[in-house]
Amino acid sequence: MANNTTLSAGIDTAKAKLDVALHPGGQRLQVDNSGPGFKRLARVLRDAGVELVGIEATGGYERAVVRHLRANGFTVLVMQPQQVKAYARLHLRRAKNDLIDAALIAACVAALGPAELITDPRLEPLADQLTFVEQVEQDLARLKTRLEHIDDPRLRRIVLNDITRLTQRRSAELKKIADAARRHPDLARRLALIDSVPGIAERTALAILVRMPEIGRITREQAAALAGLAPFADDSGARKGDRHIAGGRKRLRRSLVAAALPAATRWNPALKALYMRLTARGRVHKAALVACARKLLIFANTVVQRGTPWVLAPAQG
Repeated sequence: MANNTTLSAGIDTAKAKLDVALHPGGQRLQVDNSGPGFKRLARVLRDAGVELVGIEATGGYERAVVRHLRANGFTVLVMQPQQVKAYARLHLRRAKNDLIDAALIAACVAALGPAELITDPRLEPLADQLTFVEQVEQDLARLKTRLEHIDDPRLRRIVLNDITRLTQRRSAELKKIADAARRHPDLARRLALIDSVPGIAERTALAILVRMPEIGRITREQAAALAGLAPFADDSGARKGDRHIAGGRKRLRRSLVAAALPAATRWNPALKALYMRLTARGRVHKAALVACARKLLIFANTVVQRGTPWVLAPAQG
């Protein structure tokens, strides 16, 4: 829990602007979400004596200001939207606009205190590059869907050429990310360990390495929660609701769920057994797949934690 005398700041992020509130005291300001705005913000926070800054993850618009503030010596906690919403519900706060949200984030981060932050500035530019790859993959998926509904040979050639071009770009960009990571011996070692898990190809290994710098230094439960793969109960009285997942790092979760299907049907014997066991008990396909994605991340966390590659257990016979 943070000391009540600690001055904290909350930042509500938009594409063009940052709304900022201090806690306690309630001072508020607005700056541009740009280099000059970051400099002004750092100066105001330093003059005010702010020690801790909270900012809500907002689709990447927060990354540049987080980098700037950390480089200038501020402790910055990037918060998941679910954390802020839960704090608002706890304190019965329903009013909403950008400045109110900033004040809410400031109060929330003051209550949480300076949590242990595991960050790696070497991975931040790689995260931006990986986001670009993911956007290319989304474009490819749309083109492939469009191709299913085109009969005209000329139009099909156009779409097929676009698919070829984007596929080559995806491969080239992934190679650049992998090469950049492997320039650092510790990152290269971590990537190799993650990649040793059957069902985790290099694309997924890069997503885990880049999107979860904490890998290997947290518990399995923490890893699942950070990725938004931890199951939450939905029970009330005698009613037993279905378990569900929420929050977390959506881009990482998508990568893991996409990898879970081939891993659970072809590549990883442990996941194949888990998937068959869950579906035999009546679990629907999607729920079983999420469980396999969670287990895949746990395997990755374990091999990095131990510092030894995955070893397939010998067959019983």
